[in-house]
Amino acid sequence: MKRSGREKLDAVIVGAGMVGAACALGLARAGMRVAVIEDLPAQAPSAGDDVDLRVVAVAPQTQRLLDALGVWQSIASMRVSPYARMQVVDAVGAAALSFNAADYGWPCLGHIVENRLIAGVLWQTLEREEAVRVHAGERLARFEVSERGVRVENESGSVLEAPLLIAADGQQSKVRQDLLIGVDGAPYAQTALVAHIEIGVAHGGLAWQRFLPGGPIAFLPLADGRASIVWTLGEDAAQRLMKASVRDFEAQLQRASAGRFGSLSLASERASFPLRLQIAQRFVDQRVILIGDAAHVVHPLAGQGVNLGFADVAALLASVDRAKAANRVPLTQGDLARWGRERRSEATLAAHAFDALNRLYAVADGPWVAARAFGLGLVDRLPLIKRKFAERAAGIRAGSR
Repeated sequence: MKRSGREKLDAVIVGAGMVGAACALGLARAGMRVAVIEDLPAQAPSAGDDVDLRVVAVAPQTQRLLDALGVWQSIASMRVSPYARMQVVDAVGAAALSFNAADYGWPCLGHIVENRLIAGVLWQTLEREEAVRVHAGERLARFEVSERGVRVENESGSVLEAPLLIAADGQQSKVRQDLLIGVDGAPYAQTALVAHIEIGVAHGGLAWQRFLPGGPIAFLPLADGRASIVWTLGEDAAQRLMKASVRDFEAQLQRASAGRFGSLSLASERASFPLRLQIAQRFVDQRVILIGDAAHVVHPLAGQGVNLGFADVAALLASVDRAKAANRVPLTQGDLARWGRERRSEATLAAHAFDALNRLYAVADGPWVAARAFGLGLVDRLPLIKRKFAERAAGIRAGSR
């Protein structure tokens, strides 16, 4: 790892959360020289630390990327929870759809992992990477873009120059805002409430989601036997549950889960965050690209938001590989334009699909209830179509297992 001196760089990355750190590491492993600017580097939890409230469902494609970067074994050796089964339940229509990895010869459908565990292990690896200049505890002050590249200045006064600036600085991205890139979408007027729960019936590696009129509730299996809940609610309902007594909260959670996991006990603090649909109007601007939440924010009901961000990174690394195979300079303006079109198209399709599901299951009466119940039951009885749904639910691309 290099921390000082002026040397030629191939890219500057602003933000080193999960997606930004993976991007930096991937580019460095591809032979590029990278600088990373991160104000608050993530620290991986110690073995005795409680499980963080923010967890993600790591899809097989993301696992393969992390494995290729040499970090998955370190992550998995700490505490991850594979899930081999998934069930989606319609609370109003009384229909259900179930997936089992064993039916398709898969070891699992994915893994539940803490955000900070992934980000922390990636950051630790970055600090040991010779081709990465780490600017920890620093913030981006300003940048200038030309046809040849970017000039970046940190608040400390340090200056970096490179042909490419990669913005991985979250949904309130300063880079995106400074470039005057607009966003499509709007707040959902919904809030996600998260907590860890002691459950009376063992989860057995089941990821379970029940659609309620106010929003879905998901129980995600944790390695210590507890469940992590992600409960989507209207803003007022979420505020009431955040302030409710533990006993009242547990009683309402019991009703929302229809007793699926037996007796429930709150085993952590509660936290909440507002939800929104947001797609940047362009992912590429001259020699600047947006990845992760800086580019797209989707509804959490399918648990695929972070996987979309890692897919941005995988696509960028694939572009580098194609250029190297053709014996040409990687990440030309044409490469970036192609990457931007493909990634924005995929993110937009995914975002609107998740949005449509959220709206469909918010309907509590009328013909749509019967129609969606019929459709869910039909998919559950048609093996070929069900497999396609299983691949999509697990974030698996056809033929990629």
